[in-house]
Amino acid sequence: MTRAILFDLDGTLVDTRAASWQLFSETNLAFALGIDSREAFFRAFEGNFFESLAKLCPDPQRAAAVKAHFMELLRTRYHPALIPGMVDVVRALAPHSTLAVISTNGIEAIRRILVGADLANCFSHVFSGDVEPRKAVSIRRFLGDHRYAVHRTCSPAYHDGEGNLASLQAQDVVLVTDTVGDVREAREAGIRAIGVSWGMHSERQLLDAGAERVALWPQELVAWLRDGDAPAAGCGCSSGSTGSCSLPSPAVASGAPAPARRAAASPPTNDPVEEAARRRRKRRLQTRVEVAAMVAPAAYGGPTSTAASDSSAPDELMSSLQRILRKGDH
Repeated sequence: MTRAILFDLDGTLVDTRAASWQLFSETNLAFALGIDSREAFFRAFEGNFFESLAKLCPDPQRAAAVKAHFMELLRTRYHPALIPGMVDVVRALAPHSTLAVISTNGIEAIRRILVGADLANCFSHVFSGDVEPRKAVSIRRFLGDHRYAVHRTCSPAYHDGEGNLASLQAQDVVLVTDTVGDVREAREAGIRAIGVSWGMHSERQLLDAGAERVALWPQELVAWLRDGDAPAAGCGCSSGSTGSCSLPSPAVASGAPAPARRAAASPPTNDPVEEAARRRRKRRLQTRVEVAAMVAPAAYGGPTSTAASDSSAPDELMSSLQRILRKGDH
C-alpha cells in the first residue's frame, strides 16, 4: 500500500524544460558558468543540482551568489504550465494517500504554482530547496515522523485519523520524478522511485538510475499508485473550474437568482491566492444552487412535478434559499 506520494515539481507536475532554462541562462551569462546549452543544464540534474553547482563554483561565496541569483529569478518570474493531466492525477490520488511536494525550487514559486492551479490543499506538505537543498535529507525527515502522514484533502485542516498513527516505513512512500538525481536520492533514503518520461531525463536513464518503472502518460500514475479496491472518486477539489468533470450549473441558467448569476460570472483576477478563493466561493455557491434546484426546481427554470405545479413552494423555504444565495455571493 502506498501511504504517501512525494511529487517532484519541475518537470513532473509542471513543464520546466523551456521555463527553467530560460531563467538559468541569465544566471549563466551573469556568472560565466559555462553551461551554455539546455542539454548541459539538464545534465546538471543527473546529480543533486546544488551539488553540481558547487562543483562548477568551488568558491563557496560565488556559489552562494549564483544560487541566490537563480532562486530570485525563480521566485519572481517562474510561471511554467502544468503538465496536461497532472491536475486530475493529483486529485485522483489525494483522497487515498498523503501527498507532498519535494523540490529544489523555492517555497514562493511552489506556492504560486499550486495555489494558481487550485491544488494547494491537496498537498499535506511542501519541502523546498531554499529550506533544504538535498532531497534525501527531506525524505528522511518525512520518514522520521509519522505525523507527516496526515491527510489534508481540499481544506487547510489536517486530518489525523487512526490509520496515520503507525510509523511510516520506506516501502510505504514513493517519489515521482523526472530526473536521475532525484531517483538516486530516493534510493539513498530507502524509498521507491517512479519516473515520468515527459521531463528532463529519458525513460532509459531513469530506469538505469533505479526507478522501478517510468510513466509514459500521467494517468498511469493513478493506475499504479491508487489501491485497486479504492473508489475512483477524486477529491472535493475536482468539482472546481480546473477539474475534469463539472456539471452545468443551475446558477448560470436564465431563471437563477441574480446573486447566483453574478457569482458564476465573476471575472478572474491576477492574484493567484484571490483567484483560488474566488473558485472556492463559486464551487460552494454551485453546490448550494444545485441542492436548491432539487428542492424547488421551478424556481431555477427546471422541470416540475405534477405536485409541484399544483402548489407553490412554502414562503419560508424560499426565503431561506435566497439568504443562502446572498451569502454565497459575498
